[in-house]
Amino acid sequence: MENREARRVGRSFGVVGLGCWQLGADWGQVDEADALAVLHAAADAGVTFFDTADVYGDGRSESLVGRFLAERGGEGITVATKMGRRVDQVPENYTGENFLAWNDRSRRNLGVDTIDLVQLHCPPTPVYSTDEVFDALDSMVGSGRIGAYGVSVETVEEALTAIARPGVASVQIILNALRHKPLERVLPAAAEAGVAIIARVPLASGLLSGRYTAETSFGADDHRNYNRAGEAFDVGETFSGVPYDTGLAAVERLRPLVPQDATMAQFALRWILDQPQVTTVIPGARNPEQARANAAAAEIAPLSSHDEVRAVYDELVRPVVHDRW
Repeated sequence: MENREARRVGRSFGVVGLGCWQLGADWGQVDEADALAVLHAAADAGVTFFDTADVYGDGRSESLVGRFLAERGGEGITVATKMGRRVDQVPENYTGENFLAWNDRSRRNLGVDTIDLVQLHCPPTPVYSTDEVFDALDSMVGSGRIGAYGVSVETVEEALTAIARPGVASVQIILNALRHKPLERVLPAAAEAGVAIIARVPLASGLLSGRYTAETSFGADDHRNYNRAGEAFDVGETFSGVPYDTGLAAVERLRPLVPQDATMAQFALRWILDQPQVTTVIPGARNPEQARANAAAAEIAPLSSHDEVRAVYDELVRPVVHDRW
């Protein structure tokens, strides 16, 4: 698999990673054996970047990644986790003392002394402008608790504020064929600064797999059911904030653009990989077959249909999402 350099992280990793939210919670149940099989299948397919968070299943995802590392050995693998969503989302809770406690818990879950990359998990906007927050993170790098730190953001403006800080090594942001806004300023700014771009929600919560219809239903424990209007967290995390019917219509417009040798999900991932400033994309997977298919998107030739994808976005999606994030 192609590797891209994450300059401020100080390492390179595969362009297709694995998002491990599904292995924790909020997507329906995935048992431990299946979760571990997903992790190993991804690694066997060339995936070297694994992204989790301390709130995915209240630590379940981290613990499963930790078991995977113990079984496989961590050489050549980069693990990123996130912290900050275990408390009320007010800036006052983003303190050095809390960071140390959260980091201790994540290190225990993962079974490591040093976590490769720790990201603030979509914190309140004022946090990005609080020097004390980043001083505390610098101290954690200095003490060897973490190798590097970054941020996971909701908005373009949050990303740009973070990129301007010299210690921020990565920005994780929603980017997919239904969310184009980061292409305008965030990706160029990150490339100039040497900040890694981690593209999340690449399949728009599965919409861009092309498997859903107006009749598709989701379980009560699935955020695609209970967070449709942002009842639990930012609505942009569910179907990329695109109204479900609008998303279905956009997918039907995109479907004829899919190359013969690719699935629609692979087409959607390849669209992201065609953005040279993206360091890695982190689709999730519920079974080994999905993990292998996602990794194979890196083998597909660059797309020739970027203008057509842009036209679908401009006509159907831009009016409802572009100015929100």
